[in-house]
Amino acid sequence: MKGLLMYRKKAFTLIELLVVIAIIAILMAILMPALQRVKEQARNQVCKSHLKSIGLGVIMYLQDNDYKMPDFHTHTGPCNGHLWYTAGGNLLTASDDHSYWGVIYLDYVKEDELFGCPTFNNFSQMVAQEMLYDDEGEVKNAAYSMNGWLTEENSAAIPRHSDVIVAHDHMEPRIENGNDMLCPDSSGVNLSHYRQGGGRADYYRGIFRHSVRIFGNDFATGGKLNCLWLDGHVTTIAETTGEDIPKRYYDPLNKN
Repeated sequence: MKGLLMYRKKAFTLIELLVVIAIIAILMAILMPALQRVKEQARNQVCKSHLKSIGLGVIMYLQDNDYKMPDFHTHTGPCNGHLWYTAGGNLLTASDDHSYWGVIYLDYVKEDELFGCPTFNNFSQMVAQEMLYDDEGEVKNAAYSMNGWLTEENSAAIPRHSDVIVAHDHMEPRIENGNDMLCPDSSGVNLSHYRQGGGRADYYRGIFRHSVRIFGNDFATGGKLNCLWLDGHVTTIAETTGEDIPKRYYDPLNKN
C-alpha cells in the first residue's frame, strides 16, 4: 500500500498537463514566426545564388561572343514564354514564342534548375493552371526576368556594368517596355499593368516576393526582389514605386 501511494504522488495531475501544453503552445507561437523567417532567408539565398550562377554564364557568353549581348527577340518576335522544351523533349530555340530566355545561356549555366527560385512556386502554379501546361516543373525553372533593352547591345560600349540590370525577380520573363520596368516609363508610371487596378494585378506579388511583410488584402507586399547586374554581382531592392530607380539601369546607352 505504501508503495502504491508513493507511485500516485509522482503522477501528473490534469492541471499540470494542461499547463505544460499551454507552455508548449506559447513557445510554438513564439518560435514559428522566427522559423518562417529563417526558411524565407534560406529561399532568398538560393535565389541569389542562382542569379550569381546565371551572371557567370552571362559573362562567359559575352567573352565568347565579342562582348555582344544576344538577340532577345524583343523587336522581331514575341518570344516571351516560360518553357524550355518541346513536347518531344527538345530544347526550344530562343526565337520560339514559348521559349524562356534562359535557353540562350544554357550551354554556359548548364542546368535549367538554376533559373528556378523556391519562392516562385505560387506564380508558376498559376501559370501552369491558366496556360494548361502539363509539366509545371518546367515553369518553375523560369523565375527571373531578363532585360530586353540590352538585346544585341555591345557590352564593351557600356561604361558602368555595375549599374546595368541583366535580370531580376520580376515574374515577367522579358522586360521590353516601360510597363514592365521598375522605373517610371515616359508617362511617369511603372509596372502599370501589375499594380492595383491593372490587368495583371493578381501577379504583383510574384515580383516583390522576398521577405514579404504585408499580408491580407493590402496590395503592397513590403517585400524585396533580387537583382543581377551586368558585372555579375547581385543586390536586393526593396519594394518601390520606381521614383528612385533611373531608366539607365535598363537602357544604359539610351537608345530607346
